Amino acid sequence: MSIFHSMNTTSSALTAQRLRMDVISSNMANVDSTRGTYNAETGKWDPYKRKSVVLQPNEGSFSNFLQTAVSGRNSAGQGVKVTKIIEDDTTPSKLVYDPEHPDADQDGYVQMPNVDPLREMVDLMSATRSYEANVTVLNASKGMLMKALEIGK
Repeated sequence: MSIFHSMNTTSSALTAQRLRMDVISSNMANVDSTRGTYNAETGKWDPYKRKSVVLQPNEGSFSNFLQTAVSGRNSAGQGVKVTKIIEDDTTPSKLVYDPEHPDADQDGYVQMPNVDPLREMVDLMSATRSYEANVTVLNASKGMLMKALEIGK
């Protein structure tokens, strides 16, 4: 394990949380977008669908796991990575009665995105707090490395 291992682990978490905040911002920006994707089968526009980030731990190679198991020492984490960004197909679109809207159906209802601003704000607060915690860890690691360099003076 190198002296920069904690910084590498923290930087992967910072990158993942930043992407998570970007996706949440995209959801908030499209909270009223009734034309998210074009459906070629029906010839109509579908509303924007909420997106979320799937995080997964970085896994080392098999040889790393084998060496760790054989030596009997604890292994430190390898960080985190974003595996994919998925659309929320389980939450239905909201129907709003607005017969004057250009995307209204024959009954006057408009399909609105399945984005809940309250849920997005909670997710954004969570991502922000995780980002801040990782910045604190990065600064602590940097401080320890700087103190280690001062030992040689």
